[in-house]
Amino acid sequence: MSLPTYEHVLSAAQRLEGVAHKTPTLVGTPIDQKVGAEVIFKCENLQRINAFKFRGAWNAISQLSENDRRTGVITHSSGNHAQAVALAGNLLGIETTIVMPENAPATKLAGTKRYATRVVTYDPAETKREVLCQNLISEKGYLLIPPFDHPHIIAGQGTAAMELLQQSGPLDLLLVPCGGGGLLSGTALSAHALAPGCKVIGVEPENADDAVRSFRNGRIERIENPQTIADGTRTESLGELTFEIIRQRVHDMVSVSEQAIIEATRVLFEDARIVVEPSGALGLAALLSGVIKTQGRAGIIISGGNIDSSLMQTILNNR
Repeated sequence: MSLPTYEHVLSAAQRLEGVAHKTPTLVGTPIDQKVGAEVIFKCENLQRINAFKFRGAWNAISQLSENDRRTGVITHSSGNHAQAVALAGNLLGIETTIVMPENAPATKLAGTKRYATRVVTYDPAETKREVLCQNLISEKGYLLIPPFDHPHIIAGQGTAAMELLQQSGPLDLLLVPCGGGGLLSGTALSAHALAPGCKVIGVEPENADDAVRSFRNGRIERIENPQTIADGTRTESLGELTFEIIRQRVHDMVSVSEQAIIEATRVLFEDARIVVEPSGALGLAALLSGVIKTQGRAGIIISGGNIDSSLMQTILNNR
């Protein structure tokens, strides 16, 4: 399978026109003073299903042949890709089967059930989602829509950074959450084409830093069932396509502590007045904690806002 290019991102943008939201940027918040830089947030928490994942899911599913559409699609996800595939399938009249962990956030599980044909849950401590998915494919003949390692998914995710760079003007730095690497690799394609002087940096939790290790060691590293509050980054490894693009186009990878993620989620609520899930706060966590330092213009992609109210309450009470 060949690597996608920025031309594929442009094609994805055309497919998404009138379907996905062109999400706003948020600037001029008190956070600028805290980090000593001008921070431009790309608010994908205001995207359909409240996460960037709708971009890739629609770009992939809308290109399916009539025969594949009749077959139905399946995917595995901790939540946001699940919701995205479910909604895209619902809008296109395609049957969707979603494999989700039992410990997925309640808001993500509920959002997926709202649109999916069926949801199959599993215990991640005992079952590999890829194996369960493959068993269902063998039994039912469904077509897999991968959560990140597919050219159409990567190209769709790249439209978020494309919009940000068009909206914001020149950036010195662009901080991007990283789980399986779909958003980060798509961002790298757009930044390389539109702003080659902008440094793209991926941010992971320390507890799920497989991509950081992969970037440093030059090979795909795995972490079995990683445990982090940033549930959107609990993937065990990068994909082959995402790893190759990240290796070629991303300037650096860093990791942040669980406490830094919690603090960034709280600061976004209190200082920027936006609701962000922990995975979406990773970029700001890197700035607030001092893992990344900048004095220029920093873009941060807020990847999603699907957080359970009980977890948000706990975070806001965490001092």
